[in-house]
Amino acid sequence: MSLSSFPHWRIVHSEASLGWGGQEHRVMAELLGFQRRGSSVRLVAHPDSQIMARARAAGLNTRPCTFDRRLLPFEILRMALWLRREKIEIVNTHSSRDGWLLGLAARLARVPMVLRTRHIDVVDRSPKISRHKFTTLADHTLTTSDKITRDIRSRYQLAASKVSTVPTGIDLDLFHQTGPTAELPVRSGPGAPPVIGMVSVLRSWKGHSTFFAAIQLLREAGREFQYVVVGGGAPVEVYAAKARSFGVEDRVKFTGQREDVADVLRALDVLCIPSTAHEGIPQIGLQALACGTSVVGSDCGGIPEIIREGESGRIFHAGDAAAMAERIAETVDQRERSAQMCRAGRAQVERQHSLDSMLDRLSEIYLQRLERTAAARSQSAQMASFTGGSLLKLAVKKKV
Repeated sequence: MSLSSFPHWRIVHSEASLGWGGQEHRVMAELLGFQRRGSSVRLVAHPDSQIMARARAAGLNTRPCTFDRRLLPFEILRMALWLRREKIEIVNTHSSRDGWLLGLAARLARVPMVLRTRHIDVVDRSPKISRHKFTTLADHTLTTSDKITRDIRSRYQLAASKVSTVPTGIDLDLFHQTGPTAELPVRSGPGAPPVIGMVSVLRSWKGHSTFFAAIQLLREAGREFQYVVVGGGAPVEVYAAKARSFGVEDRVKFTGQREDVADVLRALDVLCIPSTAHEGIPQIGLQALACGTSVVGSDCGGIPEIIREGESGRIFHAGDAAAMAERIAETVDQRERSAQMCRAGRAQVERQHSLDSMLDRLSEIYLQRLERTAAARSQSAQMASFTGGSLLKLAVKKKV
């Protein structure tokens, strides 16, 4: 399909986070994807954030903002003027602070469509106030999983037409079964034990403690596996100490953050996603399926929506280390069954979760919402014209 066949929009994404995880990956995927399709895209982010550095390195148009609460009124007005000057048609906010700042600025600037994306399943501390981020300051809400969509609709009493589930799309050319494998701090070659790994940001709710507890149980059962933890976001020493508390520090190798994620996934025999809270649809799960890597995941959030029990992977109850250990051993022992699941997982991602399918779905939402906004404004303008004309005639009549 040629670039001329895609609608071209002027789009702004905002992200107040300083870190680099699945949410920031998603923002970059949308920015770069729509830029490739011919849209004019911009990022508003903190000048010291990782996403700002990566966006600049990618040659994207960026605008720094500190999201300082003390400067909020000034920043809102400044941002509103910028949005009007740039003739922005779509604003998509991703975190709490930028949701308020860009949401208010977009309303002042009369941006045709304001979106709010909720990436993880969290409960806002002040629902009555937070509701405005999904109603007053947003025309439509996007989520990354059906579970988050259900929770958002229930929590804020939103109609089905106001919320859409759009999981993050995967680059199927990058995440593929064939390709190089990463060098990891493990033994390789014939006779080397299987490699079991976690690939995620180092956060408390990602389930590392469950992973370490499962390793302890597998060791006690005499299973000879190798284990790696890939990811940054917190000091590795903190998580090494957690491994030590379970007596498995000699079994687990920490690599820190890696950029060669596809190569890492192809080097693993089993990817584990033991999240205990907040999870939407984890991109690493889709990436692993695309790479043909076996996946064992918890039943947290949207994980079971993609790691379908007995079809594309294996599921255990979140926090249950014994069940996790059992599913890991089962995955390694039942090689042919696991290979079937890997093939089904790849086909599933190809059908439903490619990068292009995500961009196509977002384009549909943009078109629908912009058409409704244009119709509503046209009706409003006609009403204003009719009312103004009627008042003028009445004024003239009374004067006569």
